[in-house]
Amino acid sequence: MVDDRLSRCFHSARRCGILLHWRWVATRTIPQTRWGEGRVKVLQIRSVSIRYVVGKKEVRAVEDVSFDVQERDVVGLVGESGSGKTTLAHGIMRLLPPNAYFKNGEILLLGKNIVKMKENEVRKYRWKDYSIVFQKSMNALSPVHRVGEQMKEALLIHQPNLSDEQMMKRIRETLDLVRLPSRVIRLYPHELSGGMMQRVMIALALINNPKFVIFDEATTALDVVTQGQILDEIKKLVKDLSLTAMVITHDIGVVSEICNKVAVMYAGRLMEFGPLDKVVYEPLHPYTKALLKSHPDFLEPGEKMMGIPGNLPDLTLPMKGCAFAPRCPYAEKICFSETPKPVEVGERVVACFKVKEVERT
Repeated sequence: MVDDRLSRCFHSARRCGILLHWRWVATRTIPQTRWGEGRVKVLQIRSVSIRYVVGKKEVRAVEDVSFDVQERDVVGLVGESGSGKTTLAHGIMRLLPPNAYFKNGEILLLGKNIVKMKENEVRKYRWKDYSIVFQKSMNALSPVHRVGEQMKEALLIHQPNLSDEQMMKRIRETLDLVRLPSRVIRLYPHELSGGMMQRVMIALALINNPKFVIFDEATTALDVVTQGQILDEIKKLVKDLSLTAMVITHDIGVVSEICNKVAVMYAGRLMEFGPLDKVVYEPLHPYTKALLKSHPDFLEPGEKMMGIPGNLPDLTLPMKGCAFAPRCPYAEKICFSETPKPVEVGERVVACFKVKEVERT
């Protein structure tokens, strides 16, 4: 009885976002894959920069970002609000708003450079070979169409020759994947709970059997219990369908639950990228280290959380040196005058001049 209660308490704490994450979850819930391992590169991001035009100014939302996502990887993209995570995701999907554009770089998704594609060509692949689960499910679903109608439309775009019977079979199968009953087909979005709407969004993203899926803050607007349930659903789907995925979040705990690699972004730049257990146990970038210390640690209840002093830089102004330098306790003169290039450090890529000093502390 006591063991059962402790187990439930432990599980509940994990669901509430208390940081069992990098101490415990990072090595126990995700099957760790060897770095490289000769797998196919599903996504290759090469020196990508994205700008927003706001009046007479340009916002440097993403700046010279490069990394790869291999087959069956689940990469967590983390950072503070305004770090460029969602902009990068929408760039990958070619869903940027009219005032945004690619300054430079290329994105190879399943071998195709989507940056150079025309919109009508992108539509042939978007939602079929790759898809996204948006963070605000209520805004992403049409309020005047039933769930079944919206799922049928998603199927018809890429599989127009399916019969009604085949479509309904596929819709039921996909809803079953996310543990929703068939009656949901007849319902409108306002008749669903927040968790059910998020499951519908996941089902819509999976309806055409894509090879790559982006989960953009998929649990942010949900209560903690529902968050835990959705995380479990995503984790099961990734395993059962052998999905390659990217999970965008500001919550290190979410990443520790379902990812095997982590990309840390700050002010539009990539700070650190590598295997989950390496990044969260032995961070090599000062920002990664500070981000981890700003989360509560369930296994160290006496340890104080430490906020990161200062604010994000103004991304409309030209930036000289490291973007994190004004907030970094390790910063020296070179950090303010030169921009550190990402370099390989073992299994990781780190953009920092002070890697050795961080490693020693």
